[in-house]
Amino acid sequence: MFILKRVVSGGGIIVRIPQCTSLFVSNFSACHCQRSPKRRSPYSSVDSERYSSLVKSVMSSRVSSQTPDTLQAEDEHVYGPIIKSQMPSTKPEMRVPKTLHPFLHYDKTPETEELESGHPARILLKRGQGRSHLPSVTRILQQTLSPEQIFYLERWKKRMIAELGEEGFKEYSQNLFRQGKLFHSALEDVLTSGAAESETPKHPPEVQGYLQSISHILEDVTAVRAIESTVQHDTLSYLGIVDCVARYRGVLCVIDWKTSDKQKPFLSNTYDNPVQVAAYAGALNDDANYKYQVENGLIVVAYKDGSPAHAHQLSSELMLEYWNKWLVRFEEFTEQRSSHAWSAFSEKR
Repeated sequence: MFILKRVVSGGGIIVRIPQCTSLFVSNFSACHCQRSPKRRSPYSSVDSERYSSLVKSVMSSRVSSQTPDTLQAEDEHVYGPIIKSQMPSTKPEMRVPKTLHPFLHYDKTPETEELESGHPARILLKRGQGRSHLPSVTRILQQTLSPEQIFYLERWKKRMIAELGEEGFKEYSQNLFRQGKLFHSALEDVLTSGAAESETPKHPPEVQGYLQSISHILEDVTAVRAIESTVQHDTLSYLGIVDCVARYRGVLCVIDWKTSDKQKPFLSNTYDNPVQVAAYAGALNDDANYKYQVENGLIVVAYKDGSPAHAHQLSSELMLEYWNKWLVRFEEFTEQRSSHAWSAFSEKR
């Protein structure tokens, strides 16, 4: 009877053999090891003395002696010092005007119902009589665009020129200007005559879509007080031409009519238009030609395809906020003009 014994060979194979043959298996394992020598470790050539401290710190169960300061020191030694830069702010810094000017003038005669019964005011811009030299709201806003606004505007212009060519882009801009004038002229006819859009087929086909777009807005516009009328701020010395002053859903507003090929459902889509409306309202409130005050605004974006226009209302709180933004832009413009005047004076000397 044989006595079995478990033996594990060098190759990892479990063999059950009689005890009397154990010597043979041992010799077999030895022969197998001789024919297949153990692979040489790739770390055998590493200088163990040089990296012994690193091996001990990694293999030791104790807490490493490395600290954030020592790690940073090692990183700076290998990669150079860390250059720390300030994270960009998610919101632009809110600037405030250096000098606050009132938006409303309560010393004016309070508004009365009689003022709304007559024809809308239309004060023409008197060029050459002390008014034309004053900067307009549009000019001031154009010359105080932020670097980001300039970047996107230039990128849009380059894209349009690449698509249409220089002459094509020039013609496109002229057509936009022409359509805007036709739209405002047709709108003036509608507001002064009280005729509905369906009753005014005489208007050019280029503006029919715009008129259809604002038809539901016009239903809520009443008591028109001014149309295409010049307003001037005597203290700040700027002027503008307000599109319309009327009641929208019972609230007296400065109304600005805009045209667009793209949908602009949010107030943020109108860019500087709220600042423009606040500037017009502030000038109107300061102008002695107008015996009333306007605290609210309205931006109406009409679409060429006739889709319903978007009406963005500006409450009195929002108007004050945009009035302060306007004052900042006006101060920037004044500083620019003073700087240019000083540079021109220095060159002549």
